[in-house]
Amino acid sequence: MSRIAFLFPGQGAQYPGMGQDLHDGLREAREVFDRADEALGESISRICFHGLEDELALTENTQPAILTCSVAALAGLTSRGVQAAAAAGHSLGEYSAHVAAGTLSFDDAVRTVRQRGRFMQDAVPVGTGAMAALIGLELKQVAAICEDAAGGQVVQPANLNAEKQIVIAGHAEAVERARLAALEAGARKAVPLQVSAPFHCALMEPAALRLEEVLLELPFSTPDVPVYANVLAAPVVAADDARARLVEQVASAVRWHETTQRLIADGFDTLIELGPGRVLTGLAKRVSRDLTLYNVSDMESLDRVAASLREDG
Repeated sequence: MSRIAFLFPGQGAQYPGMGQDLHDGLREAREVFDRADEALGESISRICFHGLEDELALTENTQPAILTCSVAALAGLTSRGVQAAAAAGHSLGEYSAHVAAGTLSFDDAVRTVRQRGRFMQDAVPVGTGAMAALIGLELKQVAAICEDAAGGQVVQPANLNAEKQIVIAGHAEAVERARLAALEAGARKAVPLQVSAPFHCALMEPAALRLEEVLLELPFSTPDVPVYANVLAAPVVAADDARARLVEQVASAVRWHETTQRLIADGFDTLIELGPGRVLTGLAKRVSRDLTLYNVSDMESLDRVAASLREDG
């Protein structure tokens, strides 16, 4: 019997038109989009289906848009009888995971991630922060490079996506110094990322403080299944812990590689990525070739995954 965990993508997975096929083909998905529009007081559906890339790339739009598409895919899969014994999400995706686990209501989550996006954008003036992806160096090397390159500014590992795929974030000048130093140290690639703010580093502390005020006002429930927190790479099983970890993750590194390793160590052999893109299953494939990996982002993939799991189960 397969042991299933649901995975939920974060910012960067978005693309114009995402979610429309599910919306048009499935009542449960349509209801999710309708609820999101009502909760936000504007049409996030329009931004998902018809928004231009620039509009979709605005952090305050990206975050509720991806969460809504992910929860629509979740609604479709669970309507076919597929359940998971755990959930995890990359950055923003941790909110989707908590919706899946019943920790947070969808309405509260979609409103909160819109605020989260605004808080993160407001924390650092546009152009003063940056992020870069470093390929081919281990975490210990990257951490040392960041320390040397800081020069009184902030630059630190932000997304630990794979063993040798690490994203750094901080002040733009410090990130550029670290990026060039990484190339000198033998990195295969060191690529600046087109992002609007330096996420998951100490510069996000003001955003974390503002987000904490919002989250303290929201009701959190005990998760129905463990949610693997980004900052711990370990499961969260209590409501207060879930809230605290969501606050902490804004200015802390996303330990995704370790999270995938922990899911495997805990016996999960089937990982299903729900929402736009295939980033998380692609990263999981690097960790273990023995995993069964699925993606659900439209009606075709929903039907295929549900049928495959019925055959296995």
